[in-house]
Amino acid sequence: MIGELERGAGCILIADDALTTDFMKAITPFLKEQPTWSDLPILVLSKRGLDSSEMRSIYLELGNVTLLERPVQSVTLVMAVISALRGRSRQYEMREIDRRKDEFLAMLAHELRNPLAPIGAASDLLRVAHLDPVRIQQTSEIIARQVKHMTSLIDDLLDASRVSRGLVKLERSQVDARQLVSSAVEQVRPLIDVRRHRLTVQTPPEAAMIHGDQKRLIQVISNLLNNATKYSPEGSNITLSLELEPDKVIIRVVDDGIGMAQATIDHVFEMFTQAERTSDRSQGGLGIGLALVKSLVEQHEGTVDASSIGIGKGSQFTVSLPRLTTQKPREAPDKPVSTPAPATGLRMLVVDDNIDAAHMLSLLLDAMGHETVVEHTAKSALERARKERPEVCLLDIGLPDLDGNALAKQLRTQPETAHSILIAITGYGQEQDRKRTTESGFDHHLVKPVNMDDLLRIMSQLR
Repeated sequence: MIGELERGAGCILIADDALTTDFMKAITPFLKEQPTWSDLPILVLSKRGLDSSEMRSIYLELGNVTLLERPVQSVTLVMAVISALRGRSRQYEMREIDRRKDEFLAMLAHELRNPLAPIGAASDLLRVAHLDPVRIQQTSEIIARQVKHMTSLIDDLLDASRVSRGLVKLERSQVDARQLVSSAVEQVRPLIDVRRHRLTVQTPPEAAMIHGDQKRLIQVISNLLNNATKYSPEGSNITLSLELEPDKVIIRVVDDGIGMAQATIDHVFEMFTQAERTSDRSQGGLGIGLALVKSLVEQHEGTVDASSIGIGKGSQFTVSLPRLTTQKPREAPDKPVSTPAPATGLRMLVVDDNIDAAHMLSLLLDAMGHETVVEHTAKSALERARKERPEVCLLDIGLPDLDGNALAKQLRTQPETAHSILIAITGYGQEQDRKRTTESGFDHHLVKPVNMDDLLRIMSQLR
C-alpha cells in the first residue's frame, strides 16, 4: 500500500473493519511525513450505527476522512471517489506552485545578487583607491548600468502583477506594426550585438495598422527578442518577421537556439517558467517575460503561441493581432523638441530618513549647481523649511514620524512653502500611489531609484 501511495495513488478507499493495528502502524508515519501541500483523502466504508470513542480516535488520527455509511449506493461511492481525486489533484497543483515559487525565489536572489556584486566592487574601489577622472567615470557607469538592470527586474515583476490582475489601462491608438518592430529592435540591439547574433528583420512594404497601445506592443516584441537572444548560443541566427493577412497582423520570432521540450512548451507562458533551469542560470531573467507577453497580447484581443522541434533545434513564437482594415491618414511626425537646460542655483530641501540616500541625492543636486539642505524627519523638515524657504522640496514618503503625504499637506499650509515645487521620492509607483501624492499636493512623483533623466526633465521646467 505504501508503495502505491509513493507512486502517486490519489486516495485510500477502505472498510472500517480493515482499520487494524497493522494498517495504522503502516499508514501513520506516511501521514505524519506528508509535505505541507499534501492532505491525503481517505474514504472509510463504515458499518451503520458504528460509533465509538476508539473509531473516532482512529478517524482523527487519519486526518482527511470522509465516512460513507454501508451499504452505500454505487453512485454515492463513485461521486465520493471523484470528489476525493479532484481534491487530491488540486493538492498536486499546489505542490507545483510551491516548487515554482521556491525556484522563483532562488532565481530572484541570484538575479539581484548579480548586479549587486559589481556595484559593491565599484563602491569599494571608489572608497579605497585614488582614481583618475577616467577611472571614476568608468566606475560610475558600471554602477549606473547595474542599478538600471536591477530596476528593470523589479519593474518587470511589478508589471507582470499589474497586467495579470487587469490593472494596466491600455492607451490605444492606430499604430503601424512596422514602427513597433523597428522600436523593439532598437531596444534589444545592444544585447544582440554583445552576443554577436545575426538578426534578420522582414517587414512588408505596406502599412500594418493595429489598434493598440504602442508602448505595450513594443514591450511584447522586445520581450520575445530578448528571449530569443538569451536562449541562443553566441553567434546564432534570429529572424523577426511581420506578415499580413486580410484580418490579422502576424509577428513571428524564430531562433536556432536551445529549443524546448514539449513539457516546457506546455507551461512556457506561465509565471516564473524558464526554458532551461541550470544552477548558474546563465540566461538570466525571472521567467516572467513570456507570461507578460501573453497577458498583453490577450488584452489586445490577440493570441500568442510557441513551438519547437525539440531541444537544441530552436524555437518559434508567433503573435497574431487584429488588423485594422480602415485607416486614418497618418499624421506627420512631430519635430523633435530640444530639452531646455535644467535650472541651477535653486534652494532645495531633501527629506529622507535613509541618511545615505539623502546625502547622495544632496551631493548630486549640489553638483548640478543647487543649494541643498537635508533633514531626516518630517518635524525637523517643517522647521527647516520655515527658515530656509526652499523653492523645491524632495520628500521621501516613508518617513518615521509623519509620512511624506502628510508632510506635503503641511508644507502647502505654510506660507514659506505654499508655492514650492514638491517632488515625491518613493519606492511605490502604483497608480493609486501617484493619485495619493497628487491629492496631497505634490507636483511630481519619482520612483526610487530616481531616474536622472526624469529628474533633469523636471529641473528643466523650473524657473
